[in-house]
Amino acid sequence: MMPFVNLTGQREAYREELEAAERAVLDSGCYIGGPEVKALEAELADFCNTGSPDAGKEGFFAGKDRAEPWTQAVTCASGTDALTIALMALGLKPGDEVIVPDFTFIAPAECVAFLGGIPRFADIDPETLQIDPENVRALIGPKTRGIIGVDLFGQCAPFKELRQIADAHGLWIIEDAAQAFGAISGQNRAATFGSISITSFYPSKPLGCYGDGGALFTSDPKLEAKIRQIANHGSTGRYQHESVGLNSRLDALQAAILRVKLRHFESELKVRRENARKYDEFFAEYNAGTAAGARIVPQYIGENCTSTYAQYTVLADDREAFIKKLDKAGIPHCIHYPQPLHEQPCFRELGQGSENKNAIEASKKAVSLPVCAFTDVDFIINKLRAAL
Repeated sequence: MMPFVNLTGQREAYREELEAAERAVLDSGCYIGGPEVKALEAELADFCNTGSPDAGKEGFFAGKDRAEPWTQAVTCASGTDALTIALMALGLKPGDEVIVPDFTFIAPAECVAFLGGIPRFADIDPETLQIDPENVRALIGPKTRGIIGVDLFGQCAPFKELRQIADAHGLWIIEDAAQAFGAISGQNRAATFGSISITSFYPSKPLGCYGDGGALFTSDPKLEAKIRQIANHGSTGRYQHESVGLNSRLDALQAAILRVKLRHFESELKVRRENARKYDEFFAEYNAGTAAGARIVPQYIGENCTSTYAQYTVLADDREAFIKKLDKAGIPHCIHYPQPLHEQPCFRELGQGSENKNAIEASKKAVSLPVCAFTDVDFIINKLRAAL
């Protein structure tokens, strides 16, 4: 059975490097923190600060001195922890409202609610599937404190527009780059667009470890210090706890694995993008000869954007029929996501979101196909040609 994400193939490709890194950690006796975690944080920050090959011309951060990296990385135990820590560091209080996209994984809204905040569900753009800035603007009220932009399926949310809105209303922005570490928008990389940005190292993510893991990114030294304090039991020194925090640490073994994978990351992203290009070409050909009501349309990637293609997601007019054909052909697939967040049982009592027609529509049409660097997309496309 073909896997949706071929982690076994990836491990075989890097086995010698991975085993050497794993052995070094196990032999060191340093399993929490230490040099591997410190080195990974520096390498993640360096990666983010490189920007795109043309960085510094007209980018979102144009005018800043790229000789001095400004984004710093702090690792933690998971992407969900990263969101919780970010909200705590930004001072979210019970009753505060945070605008989140209605069509995404539950974590952004869940973390807001966990801390006593109220998520406000914004509709999405029907083509990019990213949060809609105009809908965000319409949701801002006296209790609004911030916006969480999710880089859905691997491309960055429209942060230029979101930043303009946030600045006009005195709001902070969290960038949820859990699916998009390595993506580029304009001249800058994902994980550099928020007051705090976060990512996840869940195994199936484009840059994943062998368990849970996450990281936060910020250019504000005070926020960086606050993040480190919260992630370490609110501690600023041994047995000195300035605030109530969490125990959220990335272990050294996962850091060592991520350091190996990071060395190969850009090469993998190139393959993912080439795989996506092949899918794009196939579906363009397919749709050209298909009647309205039976089309299968890929997520639109915005201008001046590159995607990590955490998943290759299409909108199928008749998803049920499409999935039956995928099953018959033995092509793995996933539905991301089967319902908008406002319809989740835990959020229904908020009485929001029924007007979010694009999020509702996407939840009825979205299907994701395998796209990782160790997937034989040519083989899948040949099966698609025979099945559709």
